[in-house]
Amino acid sequence: MNVNSKPALSRRHALALFAGAAASLAMPAVMAQGASTNPAAYSAYPERAVRIVVPFAPGAGTDAMARLVAQKLGEVMNATFVVDNRAGASGAIGTQYVAQAPADGYTLLLAASPFTTVAASVPGAHYDPLGQFTPVGMIATGPLVWAANTSLPVNSMQELITLARQKPGVLNYGSAGAGGVNHLVLELLKARTGTFITHIPYRGVAPATMDMIGGQIQLVTGTIPALLPFIRSGSIKPLAVTSAKRSSALPDVPSMLEAGLAGIDVVNYFALMAPAGTPAAIVNRLNAAINKVVALPEVLARFKADAVEAAPGSPALLGHFIEADYRAWRNVVKTQNLKIE
Repeated sequence: MNVNSKPALSRRHALALFAGAAASLAMPAVMAQGASTNPAAYSAYPERAVRIVVPFAPGAGTDAMARLVAQKLGEVMNATFVVDNRAGASGAIGTQYVAQAPADGYTLLLAASPFTTVAASVPGAHYDPLGQFTPVGMIATGPLVWAANTSLPVNSMQELITLARQKPGVLNYGSAGAGGVNHLVLELLKARTGTFITHIPYRGVAPATMDMIGGQIQLVTGTIPALLPFIRSGSIKPLAVTSAKRSSALPDVPSMLEAGLAGIDVVNYFALMAPAGTPAAIVNRLNAAINKVVALPEVLARFKADAVEAAPGSPALLGHFIEADYRAWRNVVKTQNLKIE
């Protein structure tokens, strides 16, 4: 990759489409599944409990989002939605389970960034985010935040880049695991800036953060809610959020654009996906319900507390986002020649 050129990260364009809510794109994406599009054929849906599979353990951010969505979808649709945690293999086990489930609308996936990053970087993931799933609807998005040990003599991304160029391989960066968004955002930075920062995978952001505070490593990225208590206490210092615009949760922390890294716009996302072939009428009913849920005042308040923003839109717009995200990370993996088992 030419690190002076903008990488193929067109998430921003996909998110702009969400904001525009181009309804004319909504039907073709779900009609292409080949199932009946007659709403009357599924007017009674859901007639039994709908499972929302979370491919991570209870207590994680994805699990919390799924439980909120399940509760509110149940209220909006006058039905029962239950959360089913199927953790393992960085989310691949639960995701594979949904890919192989009947395409009847009764098994859904709460997808987050590992849905695309793991598929793009781990050959053993054994699922296709584009071919085995039908997009239902985006729920919310939010950036990560770059953070550093307080003793590291940098206070901005540009100072970090300068130091990394002066001392290639000396700086250590902890991620939540190889192939996750925390790992790949580092590889993207390295590709764009021609730097070498050593990646150290952990079993989650929490232990990486503790080691950064203790001085064993110098850098991490994590979700804002995960790192905000340490930022507020002064235990770590934020350098930038990973998105092209600032986060209202960290209004004094610059965006990647403001940090001089135009073209990098990385967000964590939460979305509902269904097995490929799920009838369009069911997908559209679920999508309409999701868009109602993310507009509820109590949900918006929860989103604000979690440092994410509502991202209503059509199934087609979610499909555009997922494809852009997946192909962008495939490009980073190829450029960096990553080999992840």
